[in-house]
Amino acid sequence: MTPEAAAYLAKARECLDEARKIYAIGLAAVAARSAYYAGFHAAEALIISRSGKIAKSHSGVRSEFSRLTRNDPQIGEEFTAFLAQAYKYKEIGDYGVGASAIITLPTADGAIKTADKFITRISELLA
Repeated sequence: MTPEAAAYLAKARECLDEARKIYAIGLAAVAARSAYYAGFHAAEALIISRSGKIAKSHSGVRSEFSRLTRNDPQIGEEFTAFLAQAYKYKEIGDYGVGASAIITLPTADGAIKTADKFITRISELLA
């Protein structure tokens, strides 16, 4: 694993740890947003490992991750779908207002669990 990829995975783990702590105090939207960032940084680790480049935007990470893992049986579509869905949590956390901007604790818990599996899978692949 390259030092750059290791740094992105370390950042992913930090974000996951933050998501768990924030979830524990009942802030679902912020916890889900942190879970997204955990997945985002794990995806960057894979991208830099496979392409030598980093994506410069959130949509760039999602599209490049999808491109690099398409038809890869070691990375299920679950993780590509997670990046897209969890990005919505980031948007809600950053910009959402009103009744449509609510993230429940069960939703945040699911995002945290998927981010954990995502980081584990990327770590295994890059080890």
